[in-house]
Order: sequence, then structure tokens, then C-alpha cells
Amino acid sequence: AEQGNADAQYSLGLCYDFGRGVQQDYANAVSWYEKSAEQGNDAAQFMLGVCYGLGKGVQQDYAKAVFWYEKSAEQGNSDAQYNLGYCYSFGQGVRQDYAKAVFWYAKSAEQGNAGAQYCLGTCYENGLGVKQDYSKAVSWYEKSAEQGDANAQKSLGVCYYFGRGVKQDYAKAVTWYEKSAEQGNANAQYNLGICYENGRGVQQDYAKAVFWYEKSAE
Repeated sequence: AEQGNADAQYSLGLCYDFGRGVQQDYANAVSWYEKSAEQGNDAAQFMLGVCYGLGKGVQQDYAKAVFWYEKSAEQGNSDAQYNLGYCYSFGQGVRQDYAKAVFWYAKSAEQGNAGAQYCLGTCYENGLGVKQDYSKAVSWYEKSAEQGDANAQKSLGVCYYFGRGVKQDYAKAVTWYEKSAEQGNANAQYNLGICYENGRGVQQDYAKAVFWYEKSAE
């Protein structure tokens, strides 16, 4: 790394970031990420963006986070594309712009990023930056849910419960609520409780309804 190898600099940054073989030291991690990022290493650019976004080893600076996410995203880094989409969605370090958020979420989602697939689904469901389209929302939720994203599993359950973009199917709603609820998603736990209380997609069972309401309430 001291000889200027960008990959080695990035790897050293990771070691300091996560305390692997050295004492954890965020400032040192940032120093090595910077050296690597300035040489164009997309993974280092992404991690440097994360450090600025969280204020880890540097003063928190959303604009600098965006700067590095953009550098990385333009090189095709799917994590950076996802985070950049998020920044545009919520106006973190940039002016809020749903169309740009959708652009970056889509880039990342097409590379298989589960978080981006979920966020793209929410954009289609709510008509943020794109024309509202429930069937496209369902398609992206499915891709994400199948990768285990708890938020997407819950949202897919909601689509089946209300028949948004798919044929209404309480049993399928329950299946996806369960997957999400078991991962600790409070909204899915609550929705599952409703299904058990009302016997929708499952046999009515007040004890199970109470069980899931308690999980959600906790």
C-alpha cells in the first residue's frame, strides 16, 4: 500500500475500518480509503462515501458522501448507485430529486442489489420519479423479497393483501408477511396479527394474533 497499490490501500482501509489484524481506527481507514479512491478504486470511493455519510473517522458531510458515491456509481458500483439513489430520494447532500433517485436505483437494481430493488419498487408503488405502476412495483418487490429483503417481503405481502398489481391472495400475503415478520419487521408482524385475528389467508387464531401484535409492539 505504501508503494501506491490502490487495491492494497483499499484492503488496508478495510482492516482499520473493521479492526481486522489491527486496532480499529476509523481515521486511519479514511486515510487509506482516500489514497485508493483518488486513484480511482470504485470500492474505496464507495467506502469513503459511507465514512462521510456516517461521520466515521471524518466530520459528517453529506455533500462529500455524494461526491464519492457519484465517482463510484459512475464506474458501475451497485452499492454506490443504491446509496446515491437514496441521497437523491431524501435530499441528503443534494437537492431532493426523485427522477434521479429512480435512475440510480434502477442502475443498481438491474445489477441485483436487493435494497435498490426494494426502493425502486416503492418509487413505482407511490409514483415517485416515475409513473405509478403497481405491477412494476410488485416485480421489483419480488426480486428483492426473494433475496431476503424484509422490507420488500412486507411490501409484497401488502400488494397481495390488497390486490395491488397482482390478484388479491390472502394466503400469499401471509406467506410474505411471515418471512418478513420472522426477520423482525414490526409492520409485517402487525399485519400478520391482523391476518390471524380475522382469519385471512390463515385459520383464525386469536392467540397467534396476540403473539404477533406483542412482537410488533415490543
